[in-house]
Amino acid sequence: MPTARTNEHHEDPCHNDDMSEQPDLSAGELRVRPSRGPVDFAPLVAIWRSAVDATHEFLADADRDEVESHLESDYFRAVSLTVAELNGQPVGFAGVLDGNLEMLFIDAKQRGTGIGTSLLSHAINDHGVRYVDVNEQNRQAVEFYTRRCFQVVRRSETDDARRPYPLLHLQLT
Repeated sequence: MPTARTNEHHEDPCHNDDMSEQPDLSAGELRVRPSRGPVDFAPLVAIWRSAVDATHEFLADADRDEVESHLESDYFRAVSLTVAELNGQPVGFAGVLDGNLEMLFIDAKQRGTGIGTSLLSHAINDHGVRYVDVNEQNRQAVEFYTRRCFQVVRRSETDDARRPYPLLHLQLT
């Protein structure tokens, strides 16, 4: 005797609309483009600082300043950088290396408008991103990535520079 099939709908949170949401940019047009190199670096450092000041309250000033001092000379040059512009002005950026999202920062005044999701989607679709490391204390970032189908696969007690900031290693599911 055949069994009845139910037509239950099980919502899969990793196939929701979070990655396809349209940015709420009533103030203008968003454009995602490759970095133009050093000419972009100063505005990106300012965006980084704005974002870190808004989200990394756990970071000691000396550690923040140390990281900032290496952005232009080392970190930006080591990744494939993508810049998000709103009306021609940089408002966020992402950096990718070998399938890892190494950095994603949005100007604090533009947080929550979909720019981060646009940059993440671009990084996944155009650069093959599958991994990201997030400071465990940055709960907003952890939530951002887990809502977009990344899951924690490992934890480290310290960051890559052995500072006392635990990292969560996430993988796209």
